[in-house]
Amino acid sequence: MLKDTSGKGTTGIDDAYAKDYFANIGAEIMGAGKFGLHNFPHDPDWRGWWGDEPPFHCPVFVLTHTPRPSIEMAGGTTFHFLAADPVDALQRAVRAANGKDVRIGGGPTVVRDYLKAGLVDRLHVAIAPILLGRGINLWEDMRGLEAGYTVKSETAESGTVHLTFQR
Repeated sequence: MLKDTSGKGTTGIDDAYAKDYFANIGAEIMGAGKFGLHNFPHDPDWRGWWGDEPPFHCPVFVLTHTPRPSIEMAGGTTFHFLAADPVDALQRAVRAANGKDVRIGGGPTVVRDYLKAGLVDRLHVAIAPILLGRGINLWEDMRGLEAGYTVKSETAESGTVHLTFQR
């Protein structure tokens, strides 16, 4: 990223993808791990990682095997906890999105489930230049995924590689 010394923020490829992240999103689907339920499984007061006003500003459907009551947060975010398969969760999210897009926010297991079901129209993956040595391999058993997509790769000033798969 390029540093903007005027105090208005950064510019460049990373900034463009960051701005695009929230464009036209009417609902999000995420896994229990992204919400934090794996880290705090028995804490009924856990309200996510984001504080009192999460950045989503839309309905968020959290896929979990242990449903719990919805949580309304400041800024228009409401977390709904579902024990549902990808198709059912997507149908609920599409209705809630009211004509806008539905983002599959992750984690990687949730993204893989939606990719395998053929339910992803656009995928953006940011690859940071670090080695973690653990985690879930997004690409395992996904041979040929690119066949149904136009694939674009851009390297940002930060070194992050942005891959987009567009149906």
